[in-house]
Amino acid sequence: MRLRMVVAYDGAPFHGFARNEGVDTVAGRLEDALGRVVGAPVELTCAGRTDKGVHAHGQVVHVDVPEGSVDLVGLARSLNRMCAPSIGVRAIDVVDRDFDARFSATARRYRYLVRCAPWPDPAMARSAWYVDEPLSLPAMVLGCDPLIGEHDFAAFCRRPVRRDGQEASLVRRVTQATWHDDGDGILRFEIEASSFCHQMVRSVVGTLVDVGRGRLRPGDLLDVIRSRDRSFAGQLAPPHGLTLQVVRYPGWCTDDASATWPMPR
Repeated sequence: MRLRMVVAYDGAPFHGFARNEGVDTVAGRLEDALGRVVGAPVELTCAGRTDKGVHAHGQVVHVDVPEGSVDLVGLARSLNRMCAPSIGVRAIDVVDRDFDARFSATARRYRYLVRCAPWPDPAMARSAWYVDEPLSLPAMVLGCDPLIGEHDFAAFCRRPVRRDGQEASLVRRVTQATWHDDGDGILRFEIEASSFCHQMVRSVVGTLVDVGRGRLRPGDLLDVIRSRDRSFAGQLAPPHGLTLQVVRYPGWCTDDASATWPMPR
């Protein structure tokens, strides 16, 4: 039986999503808890492997468990009790065997928060990048325009090493990218694409913040993309401002997910 789960987590205490022996990870914590509930080892597959310190509101995972081995309501409650407060299971349902949390996904949306203010807000220390100088939001919004469309994003990514020695493609299609002013010095960046390469969003954010500081012009983003050279892009934004917000699939996305069990009494 294949289960699909929508998971939220605070990435601060974890060394990323993927299981890594010797350190605490999101997958490691969830797999251990699931294994105890179903009485057998399990292995999760996720929509996107987030790095150390990166959060999620709409991460999607699938896992295979023995047929009829779990009650979904009881499983959700057990996992949330065992994994709280850093991990929350928002929804669980049964899906077809051909559903794959990673390869069935058609788009992912990330959010990045920047706090631009004279003083840091300790309550946002784990969720927003504090920048203590003025940023030009209109310039940062204009800087998003060159990102839209299909490009080789090598200038913004760490190039993966493939086992066959071939150069991995870093071509990605970005469908949405813009900044929003949420008030109280909070600037919110949202970007959606079919998929992302490693550190792409954080590199894009760091470069756009350089645009906001006046170190780059909005039109320079096109030159950065065309360069395919990481040294042309700006700094790498810290991980704690980044959240995997939404994952889309044919006919369904994590925005549609809602808890289907009542609150425990």
